[in-house]
Amino acid sequence: MWQSIAPAVTRQPARRLGNEILEKNPMPNFVTIEEARSFIGQEVGISPWLEVTQQRVNQFAEATGDFQFIHVDRERAMAETPFGGTIAHGFLTLSLLSTLSAQTRVIKIKDARMTINYGLDKVRFMSPVRVGKRIRARFELLEVTLKSPGNILLKHKATMEIEGEDKPAMIAEWLGMQVIL
Repeated sequence: MWQSIAPAVTRQPARRLGNEILEKNPMPNFVTIEEARSFIGQEVGISPWLEVTQQRVNQFAEATGDFQFIHVDRERAMAETPFGGTIAHGFLTLSLLSTLSAQTRVIKIKDARMTINYGLDKVRFMSPVRVGKRIRARFELLEVTLKSPGNILLKHKATMEIEGEDKPAMIAEWLGMQVIL
């Protein structure tokens, strides 16, 4: 689900490197728990950009029943909000972590058969995502914890960036349980 970009260095500040660096310095697909721990504090994944379309926002509104005008009524959103048009639901932005993480290089614990979404420790929506903007996610590995034999919990800081904007859309601490069967 996540990609590697950095050599094994413990507790260094997260680096922001472009995808061209990833091609030159790929991490093995499967690592030991100890190897994974050596990436704590490192940026381990950068997704490609994804455009947030009105169609996607409307589909999310249909799925969740959240038809607030700021999401689905462009004319009213232009007239009555400071956003200049419609914006994505915060939970849509959050849910896109799944697809964006799947598009990065994978960091998996050796012999893991699956990764299960284990939840979130913190989520903050920092800036609205205007329809038509492109977003991408950056993943920094925060923790690697052996929860029980065969269950390794990885905690990532996920930062959802908006192309051309300084402030991120969202910052979350995302938990994924890697399961060894």
